[in-house]
Amino acid sequence: MADEALGAKYQRAKPRFPKFLFVLFPILLLTLGWFAESVPKPGSTDPQFVDPLPQDTGAAGLQETLLRLRTTARLMQTVAHPDDEDGGMLTLESRGKGARVLLLTLNRGEGGQNKIGSNLFDVLGVLRTLELLAADRYYGVEQRFTRVADFGFSKNAGETFQKWQGHDIGLGDMVRVIRTFRPDVLVARFSGTDRDGHGHHQASSILTREAFRAAADPNKFPEQLKEGLLPWQAKKLYIGNVCGFGAQTCPAENYTVKLNTGESNPRLGMSYVQFAMEGLRHQLSQGAGAWSIDSGPRYTYYKLVDSVLPSTTDKDGHEQDFFDGIDTSLPGLAGRLGTEESKVPWLRPGLVEVANRFEDARRRSEKEMSAAAGPLFAALQELDSLVSRLDTAPISSPVKEDLLDRLREKQQQLQQAINLALDVSIEATVAPPRDTGTTLPSEQEALTAVSPGQKFLVRVKFHNGSKYKLIVDKMRFEAPQGWAKQIDAQAGTVAAAGQDQYANFIVQIPADAVNEHVYTRPYWHRDDPETESVNIIDDARYVTLPFPPPPFHASVQYHPERSGFDLSFVGGEHKIGASEGPRTGISTPVIAQFVDDKGVERKRTLAIVPAFSVMLEPGQQVIPTDKDGQFAVKVGVSSNLSSAAKGTLHLEMPAGWRAEPAEEALDFHRRGEKQEVEFKILPASLKEGRANIRASFESGGIDYSEGYSLVTREDLDSFYYYQPALQRISVVDVKVPADLNVGYIMGAGDDISTVLKQIGMKVTLIPAEKIAGEDLSRYQTIVLGIRAYDTQKELAVNNKKLLDFVYNGGTLVVQYETSPADFNKGKFTPYPAELSRERVTVEEAPVTILAPDDSVFHYPNQITQHDFDGWVQERGLYFMDQWDSHFTPLLASNDPGEQPQKGGLLRAQYGKGTYIYTGDAFFRQLPAGVPGAIRLYVNLLSAGHERQ
Repeated sequence: MADEALGAKYQRAKPRFPKFLFVLFPILLLTLGWFAESVPKPGSTDPQFVDPLPQDTGAAGLQETLLRLRTTARLMQTVAHPDDEDGGMLTLESRGKGARVLLLTLNRGEGGQNKIGSNLFDVLGVLRTLELLAADRYYGVEQRFTRVADFGFSKNAGETFQKWQGHDIGLGDMVRVIRTFRPDVLVARFSGTDRDGHGHHQASSILTREAFRAAADPNKFPEQLKEGLLPWQAKKLYIGNVCGFGAQTCPAENYTVKLNTGESNPRLGMSYVQFAMEGLRHQLSQGAGAWSIDSGPRYTYYKLVDSVLPSTTDKDGHEQDFFDGIDTSLPGLAGRLGTEESKVPWLRPGLVEVANRFEDARRRSEKEMSAAAGPLFAALQELDSLVSRLDTAPISSPVKEDLLDRLREKQQQLQQAINLALDVSIEATVAPPRDTGTTLPSEQEALTAVSPGQKFLVRVKFHNGSKYKLIVDKMRFEAPQGWAKQIDAQAGTVAAAGQDQYANFIVQIPADAVNEHVYTRPYWHRDDPETESVNIIDDARYVTLPFPPPPFHASVQYHPERSGFDLSFVGGEHKIGASEGPRTGISTPVIAQFVDDKGVERKRTLAIVPAFSVMLEPGQQVIPTDKDGQFAVKVGVSSNLSSAAKGTLHLEMPAGWRAEPAEEALDFHRRGEKQEVEFKILPASLKEGRANIRASFESGGIDYSEGYSLVTREDLDSFYYYQPALQRISVVDVKVPADLNVGYIMGAGDDISTVLKQIGMKVTLIPAEKIAGEDLSRYQTIVLGIRAYDTQKELAVNNKKLLDFVYNGGTLVVQYETSPADFNKGKFTPYPAELSRERVTVEEAPVTILAPDDSVFHYPNQITQHDFDGWVQERGLYFMDQWDSHFTPLLASNDPGEQPQKGGLLRAQYGKGTYIYTGDAFFRQLPAGVPGAIRLYVNLLSAGHERQ
C-alpha cells in the first residue's frame, strides 16, 4: 500500500507484542533479540493458523456456512500489494452476505520495506504471503497472485508496466484467475488514475479493466483454452478509490455502490471492518500491528464502469449492492441456461427442493445444531443426483461447466455444514521420531519436516461429537502411490456418539523422490531479485496459488448409521435410503505438534525438504581491494535425516581462484545436526568487480547445492524459502579510517553494520534500550538505523543526549524515517527541518553533487559521478523538503519529469560536531555490494573526523 494512505486509513491502538521468527534450518531461531519485544501482537488469544477461527466453528460457523449455501454469488477483488485490500468490504460480502470471494493480489510486496526485521526481497515476499493468508482467514476469502513482482515504489503506471515487461504478463495471470474462478462481479480496489498514487496501484486497476473483457475473448491468451480453461465474462466491473482513499463522504455522482462495513455482526462479535482489522494486524511487516478502528458506521464506495447487463441503477445512478440485477439464488442457476433450460426441465424444481432443505436446516439449527444434519444430508443426496444427471445432459459445454462448478461448490459447502452440525472433526499428526510418552516433543525433536528416504508414523483421529452413531467407511492417507500403508484394522466400525476413531499409517518417502517436485518450496523464483521484476515459474501446476498445497492430507468418509432414529435424524420427513445413509467426508493436512522454548504447545503443517541444507554464510560479502590477498568463507551444512549420513563438501569458484581445503568430508549422526566449515579463499587478484562462490555437498550420489530457511511466526503458518548455496562477492576499492569507532543503534533492522564490519570498520551495536546509560564518548560516530525513531521509542526520550554528543564533537548519521508527522513533531534535528514523503524511485536517476568541495566527497574516498552507477531499486525515500540555513544539501536527484529533490542528504555543523540526515537507500545498496554507495557511506561516517 502507498505509505501516504496509512495515516488517513487507520487509527493507532496500544501495541501488542509477538516474536518474529525467521528460522534457519534446522530450526535455529534467528530471532532479533533487541526487537523481539517491540513488535505489535495480533492477538494473544488468536488460534494457531492450522486451527479454525472461533467464528468458523460451532453454531457461528454453521450459521455462516448455511448462509453461503443459500447464494451462488461470486466476487473477485484485485489489488496491487498485500494490505491494499478493502478488508471491510471483503468481510461484509463473504461473511455478511455469504458470497464466495477471491482476492487477487498482483505481487507479494517483496520490494517493500520490512518494519520488523532486515529481511528483504523474495524472503520478505514469502513472509508477506503468510501474513496475507492469515488476514484472509478473517476476511473469509480465497487468495491468488500473479507472477509480476514488487520492484519498489513507482510513481506512475508507465514505469510499472515498463518494469513488468508490458501488460501481458500480469494481464494473462489475471485472465487465468477470472477464467478459473468465474466471478459474477469484478471489483478493482483502485481507480487506475493518478489519484491512486503508487504506480502499482494504478496498474492493478488498468489491468482489471482490460481483463474484464479479455477473459471472455477466446482470442486472448488462447494457450489457456488449450489447457482446458474456458472464456468467462463477468457481469459487472467496479473501480474503487473514487472519492479519495478511505474517504467517509463522497459526491453522489462519483459512486454507484455505498456499503457500510461498520455494521455489527453478532456472529463476529464486532463490525465487519473491525473483524477485518483483526486480520490485517497480522501484516506486521507492513507496520499494521497497532492499527485499529472505532465502532460505528464506516463506508466504502465503488463505481460501476462496465457491465454486460441492462441498466441496474436507480434514477440517481446508484445501486444497493454489487449483485443488483444478478439472480444469485440457487434455483437462479437454471436461468443461466437461457433457452437450453428446456432441455433439463427437472433442474429448476430440483434446485428449488435443495434450497428448501437449506432453509429447513437453518430453521432447525436455531434450536439445535445437530437438528440441521437431517435436511443437509437430504440436500446432499438430492444435489448428488442433480450433478450426476447434469453431467450427461445435452447442453453446451461452457454453460454446463459453470453450473457443475457451482453445484460442486455447494456439495463441498454441504459437507462442511454437516460436519459442523454433527460436531465432527479430524486430526492427523506425525509421531515424533522417538517415544516421548504423553508429552509433546520439543521443536527440535519434532518431525516438522521430513526428507526423501525417511520413514515416519502418522496418527489420524476422527472425532464424532454428535449424539448419533456414525459409520466410518474409510480412513485414508493421501500421498503419492506406494508411500503410505495403514498398519491397523481397516475402517468400517462404528464411531459411537462422543467417541473417537483412530487409524495409523506408516509413510516411507522413496529415496529417489529427490527427482520429483515433492519439496515444500515456492513454485516461483527470481535469479536476481535486486534487478528482476517478473518471477520465473518453476512448477506451472501451482501458478497463481499462494503456495503449493501441503504435501500430506488425511481424510475420512463416513455416513450415519441406519437405526430407529433415522426419521428424526433427517428431519422427520424422509428416509435416508437403503441400509445406510448418504456418505460425506472431512479432510485435513498432516501437522506436527511440539512444545516451543516457552513451553507453549505449537502446531506446524508437515513439510518435505531436502535431506541436506547447504548455505554460505553470509550470502553476500563485500571484500575491500586492500585485503591481504585472501579471505574466509564459511559454509554451513545441516542434516534433516534421522539416520547417520556422510558426504563431501567442496566449493566452485571463478577461474584462477582456489580454496583451502579443496574439499571436506563430513559425517552426520543425528537429525538437526549442523556442521560448519571455513574455507580460506585465495583469489587470483582483488580488483573491483563481482564474483560468485558456490558450495555443493555430495551424499549418496546426490548433489545438494541449496539452502532452505523456515519462515514463520507464532501467529502465522509456515513455509520454506530456498536460495542457491551461493555467496555473491563484491570486491570494492574503498578506504576505511583506521581509528574510527562507530556505534550503530538498530532501528527496524538492516544489514548495514554487517557490511561495515566486512570492509574492516570498527562497529559496535548499541541496544536502543541501553542508550541512556551508554558512554557515547567511546565513539566518534553514532549511526541510527533505518526508521530508528519510528521503532525505538528510547531514542526520542534520549534525543538530547544524541544531540549533545554532536555538540561536543561527535558525528550523528540519521537514516530515513517513515512517520513524517511524528518525526517533525518530535523536533529531533538540531535546527528546524521538515521531513516529507518525497522520494526518487528510479535507481538510474541522474545525481548532481551540489557541494563538490565538501569533505564528504573527498575523505577518505574520492566520490565521482561513477559512484552513483549500479544502484538498486531506488535512489532514496523520505527526503526533507524544508530545512534551516544551517543545513547544506549535498546531492540532488529527481524522477523523470519532476523537479530536483535536494533533501535526501543534508549536513549541518552543530557545536563542534556534524549532524547528517540521509534518505538515500543505503539499506539496499550496501547489502547489494554497490561500490559507490559503500564509499559514500564510509565518507558520511568519517565526516567531521578528517584531521584524525
